[in-house]
Amino acid sequence: MVELEDMQLFVCAVARGSLSAAGRELGFSPAVASKRMTRLETALGVRLLQRSSRRLTLTGEGATYHERCVAILADVSEAELAVSAGQADARGTLHVSAPVDLGRQWVGPAAADFAAMHPQLGVRVSLSDRVVDLFEAGVDVAVRIGALADARLVARRLARSRRVLCGAPAYLARRGHPRTPADLDGHACIVLQRPGMRPLSWTFRTEQGLHTVRPAGRLVADSGDLVRDWALAGHGLAFKSIWDVAADIDAGRLVPLLTDLPAPSSAVNVLYPSRRFLPARARLFVDFLQQRFAAHEAAVLAAAAPHGSGEPLQRVQRPRMDHRARRLATLRSP
Repeated sequence: MVELEDMQLFVCAVARGSLSAAGRELGFSPAVASKRMTRLETALGVRLLQRSSRRLTLTGEGATYHERCVAILADVSEAELAVSAGQADARGTLHVSAPVDLGRQWVGPAAADFAAMHPQLGVRVSLSDRVVDLFEAGVDVAVRIGALADARLVARRLARSRRVLCGAPAYLARRGHPRTPADLDGHACIVLQRPGMRPLSWTFRTEQGLHTVRPAGRLVADSGDLVRDWALAGHGLAFKSIWDVAADIDAGRLVPLLTDLPAPSSAVNVLYPSRRFLPARARLFVDFLQQRFAAHEAAVLAAAAPHGSGEPLQRVQRPRMDHRARRLATLRSP
C-alpha cells in the first residue's frame, strides 16, 4: 500500500527538481528520501523519475502518476481542513505563476497583500513568459492572458483585456504618429517572439474587418517586460496588453496609438487544476484576485479608450506592497 508521505515526497521532488531538497523540506535525510522513492517505485512496479547527478526527469508513467498525486494530496488537505477550525483559512505555501509584466505590476502585489491577510500562509511567486505546466511545476494557480489551451485546467475570468499599440513621446516626436496599420511599415516595430513560436502578430479591428500585421523589426525579445522597457526607452512601437502599460499611458510615458482601430478583446484568466476540491489557499486567492482585478478593470481599459469618446480617463494606480505584506510574502526559490 502506497503511503501518503511517499506521494508527498514524489510531488515535492518534482517541484524542487531534487530528491534531496524534497527530503530536507519534509524532514528526511537524503538516504531516507532515496529509500522512500525506491520503495514507491517498487510498490507501483514502474520507474517514476529518471535521476542523474544534476536533475530529475519525469518518465511517461511518472507524469501520469504525478498528476493524480497532486489531486489526491489536495483532496486530503481539503478533507483535513473541512473538519478543523481552519476550514476557511489559507495556510501552507501558495505557488502562483504569472507572466513577468503582469506578475510584477498586478499579481505579485496581490499575492503579498493576500499573505498579509493570512499569517499562516507562505507565498511563492514564479514569473515567466513561457507557458508553465501547473502539474509539473507544482503550481496552485496561474494567471494568464488569452485562451485556455490545456483541457486539464479550468479557468475563471478576472477581467477584460486587449492589446494596444503604443510608443514613447520621444520616439513619436522623431518618427511621427502612425495613422493607419499600413503606416507601420515605416516605423521601428519591437517584436515579441517566444521560444519555438512565430513572432506575435498585431491585429486591428477596421471597418472592413480584422487587419493583421506581421511586424518586422531589428529589436526582437522573448519576454514582454523587455518589449515594454525598449518602448519606454524610445526604441520603437510595441503591441502590449493594456494591463501591462495602462500606468505608463496614464503617466504619459507611453502614448496609445490607433485607438480607433482597437485590437480584438481577450481576457485575463486565472487557471487551476481541474478537480473537485481546491486547497483553501488556492480557492481564497482566486476569489481575492477576482476582486482585485474587478476593482481596477474600468480604469485600465479607459487608458486606451479612443480619443474623443467622451469616456473620462481615471488614474490607473497599481497596488503597492506595504511593509507587512513584503515581510509575510516569502518568495522562495524552487
